[in-house]
Amino acid sequence: MDNNVMKIVYTFFLGALLALFVGLGIQSFYPGPEMPEPTAGAEFVPGGSTPTGEQREEMEENDRQWQQWQQWQEEQQSYSRNVAVVALGASVVLLGLSLVLEKRNRVLTNGVMLGGLFTLIYAIGRSFASSETTMTFVAVSVGLAVVLLLGHRRFFQDRPAEKTPEEARREQTGV
Repeated sequence: MDNNVMKIVYTFFLGALLALFVGLGIQSFYPGPEMPEPTAGAEFVPGGSTPTGEQREEMEENDRQWQQWQQWQEEQQSYSRNVAVVALGASVVLLGLSLVLEKRNRVLTNGVMLGGLFTLIYAIGRSFASSETTMTFVAVSVGLAVVLLLGHRRFFQDRPAEKTPEEARREQTGV
């Protein structure tokens, strides 16, 4: 297989593994709230009739379960917000690391950058799950700023031209 193809595969694989590392790390050390156990619903009581004692107990149980379900949804939204903040921070760290490694190894740099971008997408998705528009706006704003910065540095900033082997030899020998 061509070496360039392997570099591309490695870059994507590294990016995906970094994003999984962040997501699974968050899930392992900060697990989400447990979902309440669903049970069978209460029987329908026709309008105007008085529920029996058993039907009333079932209705009260359904009310308790509904309240548990609503509480779980609120906890889940708060959890998603917290996960989005942590993932957003991790994505910024990864993207910053890709800038630091930029001159050392192009393949590694691209993999770390891709991992940071995948993690950023995960953070934005979790912010949408939090149902907090402010958090979503912050996540998208950070994402936009980081992507614009990376794009500018990677694709539009003038870089010194690579020296030919002849120029490098002349520079070393001073001739």
